[in-house]
Amino acid sequence: MDFKILEQKNMKLIGHDPLLGYGGMGEGISLQKTKDGRRVLWMAHESAPKNFTGVDVTDPRNPKTIIQTDLPHNKVRSNSLETVGDLMCVAYQTAEVGLEPAGFEMFDISKPEEPKVIGRYDASGPHSRGIHQVWFVDGEYVHCASGHRDFEPTHPQDDQPYRIISVKDPTKPVDVGLWWQPGTRKGDSAPPPERLRLDSGYRAHNTNVYPSRPDRAYIGNIDGGAWILDISDMSNPKPISHWNPHPPYPGMTHTAMPLFSRDLMIVTEECTKEDCSDWPKLTWVVDMRDEKNLIPISTLPLPPMEDFKARGGRYGSHNVHENKPGDLSFHSDNLIFGTFFSGGLRVFDLTNPLRPEEVATFVPEAPKGSRVGSIQFNDVHVDENGIVYTMDRMAGGLYILEMEI
Repeated sequence: MDFKILEQKNMKLIGHDPLLGYGGMGEGISLQKTKDGRRVLWMAHESAPKNFTGVDVTDPRNPKTIIQTDLPHNKVRSNSLETVGDLMCVAYQTAEVGLEPAGFEMFDISKPEEPKVIGRYDASGPHSRGIHQVWFVDGEYVHCASGHRDFEPTHPQDDQPYRIISVKDPTKPVDVGLWWQPGTRKGDSAPPPERLRLDSGYRAHNTNVYPSRPDRAYIGNIDGGAWILDISDMSNPKPISHWNPHPPYPGMTHTAMPLFSRDLMIVTEECTKEDCSDWPKLTWVVDMRDEKNLIPISTLPLPPMEDFKARGGRYGSHNVHENKPGDLSFHSDNLIFGTFFSGGLRVFDLTNPLRPEEVATFVPEAPKGSRVGSIQFNDVHVDENGIVYTMDRMAGGLYILEMEI
């Protein structure tokens, strides 16, 4: 760990793994406890040539890469994965429509060093790039942002609607439900939505469904904002409410994460441009006491854009620790952990949701081999012991932190 720390508050680096020199990581990160008592952190890569990597973090101060796999070709990426017990779901998105593999694979990871494919979901098609993101937390359903041969978008950027797939038999995934923003599918009676200046598209990104509220889906729909859907009938998802600050803000809603005990929702945007050319990209705090009337009440405070613009790379909102169900995840409706690319890893206290307060920060220098001059923290998972796992999008691999709050 021979690198400098540029900014640090109430967090301490305790482990680092460069992942065999392939440290450009995506936004899929999930923790498994094996039957022999080990703890394995699974991570999806940002792009080819690697697919996913498993790291033994039983001792978080001494992480060890135990498996790293390759993609079938350089025009596909995994980017997203989830684990439940000894099952892992890995998403595949292609660089162009019509390519394969596009969809997801189900892996048996009971022997982490020997992951085995046991099922496949084919989402390929003439208008499909496959699946960008998967949400798999209950062992029964995969919720995802997925193209398919059955879906022709009105605009190429709108190609990944929200899809529900049963994996009760993980060897034979079965379609259950589908929802898209009105106007984004060929043949819709609704007109297509107005394109934004940066035009990231009107399609799903994160598709969060929590077992404690199985009749609701919380959808980040890129330029379409945040949606709450009634999925009590999974075959027929229905909109309950919709909140969208775009325009005037520049777009790219990423995640809608409910904080049930607080009647709040955290809505993140994703910075997708370098050198702050799409600033601001924010993380919003939304009042959802009345889920049919969503009201923004604050944003998580960030240092001024001018402090980071010259560093290179992206700076702004992206992923948050999503309070994943299960006993391997930290759960809090008060502390929000977020990755902000060059802004590093930051933790916020929502005791007063009208005035969120930053309580912990970790920003290291750019890793060796990065093409930009800054860290690019991409995703984060916090385990039940408060150990924080985050990873660099470019080259730095896995960083393991300990909270001091």
